Amino acid sequence: MASAQPTIRIAQDEHADEVLSGDPFALLVGMLLDQQYPMEHAFRGPAKILDRFGTLDPARIAEAEPEAFADLCATPPAIHRYGRSMAGRVQGLATVVRDEYGGRAETIWTEAADGTDLLARLKALPGFGDQKARIFAALLGKQLGVRPAGWQEAIGPYAEDGSYRSVADVVDDVSLQKVREFKQAAKAAAKKKA
Repeated sequence: MASAQPTIRIAQDEHADEVLSGDPFALLVGMLLDQQYPMEHAFRGPAKILDRFGTLDPARIAEAEPEAFADLCATPPAIHRYGRSMAGRVQGLATVVRDEYGGRAETIWTEAADGTDLLARLKALPGFGDQKARIFAALLGKQLGVRPAGWQEAIGPYAEDGSYRSVADVVDDVSLQKVREFKQAAKAAAKKKA
């Protein structure tokens, strides 16, 4: 890992965070897994895949036998509470990265023309809806310095400095707790409106 590479600290686990920091596809997979599961556990998933499968090469993952890959992902501790179905989503994402981006996940953001293009590229990925795409774009901007022209306008509130809205703002255990509190408050407010 190059010394200039920022260290991601989302997983709150040294090995998992090292994997996220050194492999763009790992970071993309962590974001994919970040649903219906505690964020730090979701972002530990790529390290589990690497440790069990031996590589995070999108081409190898895309070509893996689906049942065997699902077994690997569902073995406790699983990559997600829905390990088998998420294994299929990881393979789907790997296929797109292999086929459309030459196996290089970082091409998704390094070749984006501007913030709107970046958001469109992310939203086109399997498992990435509008909100997930915005959060991941904010993560790229805030933690990796990926800030194409108009990125903040394209992303919206997730790009705000000093906010604790999402995984994009997690840099240590204190910020993780602040993001968790923000999400709990937002859920409580939504319940009051319903």
